[in-house]
Amino acid sequence: AKDMRVIGVTGTNGKTTTCFMIHKMLRQAGYNVALMTTVAYGVNDDIKSQKSHVTTLSSPELNRRLADMRQQGAEWLILETTSHALAQNRTWGIPFEIAVLTNVTHEHLDYHGTFEKYAQAKRKMFKLASKNPKGYAVVNADDPLGEDFLQTTGRGVSYGIDKGELRAEKLKLASDGSSYVAKIDDETYQISCHLPGKFNVSNSLATIAVGRHLGLSVEQVEQGIAKLESVEGRMVNLKAGQDFNVVIDFAHTPDSFEKLLSDLRQTTKGKLVVLFGSAGRRDESKRRAQGEIAGKYADELVLTEEDDRDIDGQLILDQIAEGAERSGKQRDKDMFLVLNRSEAIQFAMTRTQSPDDTIVLLGKGHEKTIERADGEHPWDETEEAKKAIKRLNN
Repeated sequence: AKDMRVIGVTGTNGKTTTCFMIHKMLRQAGYNVALMTTVAYGVNDDIKSQKSHVTTLSSPELNRRLADMRQQGAEWLILETTSHALAQNRTWGIPFEIAVLTNVTHEHLDYHGTFEKYAQAKRKMFKLASKNPKGYAVVNADDPLGEDFLQTTGRGVSYGIDKGELRAEKLKLASDGSSYVAKIDDETYQISCHLPGKFNVSNSLATIAVGRHLGLSVEQVEQGIAKLESVEGRMVNLKAGQDFNVVIDFAHTPDSFEKLLSDLRQTTKGKLVVLFGSAGRRDESKRRAQGEIAGKYADELVLTEEDDRDIDGQLILDQIAEGAERSGKQRDKDMFLVLNRSEAIQFAMTRTQSPDDTIVLLGKGHEKTIERADGEHPWDETEEAKKAIKRLNN
């Protein structure tokens, strides 16, 4: 990576989407740019699906891929960077020039132990950027730790909906995207974003800040963001001949649940049915919180597996259900526990009554495997949903 200029994106939620937006914007502006994310990797327009279950690969594998990207002519690299990778020094030797922070919330405490250690791992990328003579930080001012991360690098800009130097105004949120005006100093950007949700307004603000720092024109920034139609497994509106809405998203943290479901609640006129689980051998403390948040926004919940691994799936569902009960949900009335995910998706599809209803499938998104006690099994959330819709129509 030493011959490439690197933009690292870290945070609990929004990393992948922000990487894709920055990649699309730079690509549209004529840059030779490589992309490495949870979902996909590649150079310029040749982007391949990621098969492995981890965001940042081991150091040797990562360096092999980066050398290959450089050979293909990439001058820039957009790198999704996790707290695990930073804590384990897997990004050693990568010359981060721009460090982007989306947000820092409750996640991976099973690995890091405390929130402070988790935040400390994320901060490493900003320390690395501070050592680069061109180092620059782009941070979310709406996040309580944003200012702290900005100070770590010493140079940079903050963005946000409520706070920050770069601000979004006149927000219009719809089920298929958003439009808003972004302002900083005497510059104004008219933004049209095809990815729905207020959190994607934040992700696109981060993208504007990167483009502005690199000297792109207002038009190049606006067009770059408008060109991104979708990201696999992220707020995908599935259309498979059904007369109701189906949304697939990778959300699997309390914070992402709060942001995504509060937005969907506002844009869903009919019934909101939410299907999800919580991974085994991962942060247990988030399960009840996920249940409580989903219970607050959804009319009905379908609880199911999500990489249970060797943990008793029924136990996980009971923990989520406890949280949902705090929001008033009752088992077998407006909350259903269906352990097998295929069966759960099939069941969820039968819970709709009108075209205004929305079914949301959370937690798997783009992933190509599901982990059970006997190992990994092939999985494709979109295909499972399409099969369930087909059976419904027959």
